[in-house]
Amino acid sequence: MTRQTLILRNASIIDGMGNNPAEGDISIAGDRIESIGTVAGNAEEEIDLDGLSIAPGFIDVHTHDDFAAILHPDMAFKAMGGVTSCVVGNCGMGAAPYPQALVLARAFHPGQNLPEWVGYRGYLDYIDNQNPSINIAALAGHGTIRMAVLGNDSREPTSSEMKQMKILLQEGLDAGVLGLSSGLIYDPGRHAGTDELIELASIMMGTTALYTTHMRNEGTRLLESVGEAIQIGKAAGVGVQISHHKASGRESWGLVKESLKLIEEAQDSGLDVHADQYPYTAGSTILSATIQQGGLDDEGGGLGQVDAEGIVIASTENHHEWEGQSIAELSIRFGKSPQETAEEILRNEPGATVVLHSMLEEDVQKVMAHPSTMIGSDGIPTLQGKPHPRLYGSFARVLGHYCRDLGLFDLPTAIYKMTGLSAKKFGLIDRGELREGAFADLVVFDGAAILDKGTFADPNHYPEGIHHLFVNGIKVMNNGVLTGARPGHSLRRQ
Repeated sequence: MTRQTLILRNASIIDGMGNNPAEGDISIAGDRIESIGTVAGNAEEEIDLDGLSIAPGFIDVHTHDDFAAILHPDMAFKAMGGVTSCVVGNCGMGAAPYPQALVLARAFHPGQNLPEWVGYRGYLDYIDNQNPSINIAALAGHGTIRMAVLGNDSREPTSSEMKQMKILLQEGLDAGVLGLSSGLIYDPGRHAGTDELIELASIMMGTTALYTTHMRNEGTRLLESVGEAIQIGKAAGVGVQISHHKASGRESWGLVKESLKLIEEAQDSGLDVHADQYPYTAGSTILSATIQQGGLDDEGGGLGQVDAEGIVIASTENHHEWEGQSIAELSIRFGKSPQETAEEILRNEPGATVVLHSMLEEDVQKVMAHPSTMIGSDGIPTLQGKPHPRLYGSFARVLGHYCRDLGLFDLPTAIYKMTGLSAKKFGLIDRGELREGAFADLVVFDGAAILDKGTFADPNHYPEGIHHLFVNGIKVMNNGVLTGARPGHSLRRQ
C-alpha cells in the first residue's frame, strides 16, 4: 500500500455522481484517492474539515483559457473558484496551428508574448513542461484549422483543401485532443457549410472524440441551429456538445423549451447530445462578431438582437476609459449613432470584447435545471479589463444562488452537473468523482457560505466559501489562499 500523504477528516462527502452526501474521511496517496469512509492510521498531513463539503474539483467544460494557462499559470481566476480542470479550444478557436492561434491570442491577451509550439502535440507538451496550477484538456478548433488552409475565404474547400484540414485535425486527435469544436458565427467558421463539418467530424467516428459547437444562430433561428448540430453528430457518428445553450435576444425568449425537446428527442434516438451553460443572463464575445452578426439590426443575427444599452465594452488594449460603458453611453459621448459608434470603437480597438445583456432569467433556469446541461464558464480571460464575472464565479454562483438560494436542484445534482457528468461526456477518465483509485482533484467548500462576488461593474473578485483545492493530490489552495503549487498537466483523450 502506498503511504498516505494526506487525510481529510470529518467531511460531508459529495461523490460527483448525484448520490446523497455521506459523512467521513478521505485519504490521498500520491495523486490518487486511496480510501473513503472511516480512515484509520496516520498521514504526513491531516486536515479536520469539521463538516465542510468535499466534492470532485469542478470541471470547466467551456473555456477560452488556451493561452491564459501559459501566460497566467497560477490560473487564479479558476483555481480560486474551485476549478481543477479546464477544457480549452472552444468555439472553433484552437491552440494550433500556431500562426492562426496567435491571432486569437493577441485578441484575448493584447501585448503579451507567447512561446511557439508545433501542432496540438506541441501545445499539450508545453502544458506538461510548464505545469499550470490546474489541468488542461484541449479541443481542436475548426476555425483555426480552416484559417490555416482557406484563410477567410467564403467558399467550400476543394478536395485537396479538405484533405489538408483532415490532416490537421488528425494531428490533434493523435496528440490527445478531446474532439473538434466549431464557432459558426465567427470568421472563418461561419463560412463553413454543414457538409464540410460532417466530413471533417467523420474522421472521429469510432473514437470517443466529440463535436462541440457554438451554433450558427442563438437568436430567432435557435431551433434550426440545434437541428444542424444534431444532424452533424448523427451523420458523422459522433457525440455532440451544444455550447452555452441559450436563447439570445428578446425575440427568441422562450425558444429553449423547444430546443430542449430537440435534445431530448435526439437522446431518445440514441445520439449522445448534451449542452453546457454559464449561469448568467448576459453573454460575452468580441465586438466585431456582435456587429458582423447584425446584433444592432432590427432582426438581430446569430447572437440575437441586442439593444445598444445592452452591449457593454469589457476590455480594450488602449482605451480603458471605455471599459464598463455601453454602446448607448458611448454613442452620446461620440455624438454618433450606435452603429457608427461601434464601428468607431472597432477602428481604434479591433480586438475589443463586450458583455451582452440579452437573455431571460426564466430561460436560464429552465436550461440549467435540464438533465442534459452541465456547467461551463465561457469566460474570456482579459484580466486587465472588466471581463464578464463568469470568468471567476460561475461554479460558486450555481452552488450559492441557483442551488442553495433558489432551490433549483439539490446539492448532489448541482455537483454532478459540474463534475461527474462533465467527465463522462468529455472522456476524462478517473476524474469527476470521488472513489478509491480516482485522481485526487478535490474542492472543499462551505455550502452555506459559497457565493460569487463579482459584478458586471466590478467583476474581478474571487468567490467566497471555498477553503481548499487539491489538484492531482497537491494542495493548490489552503484556507482560501493559493499555495503557489502548479501540479496541473494536460489531460489527453485515451
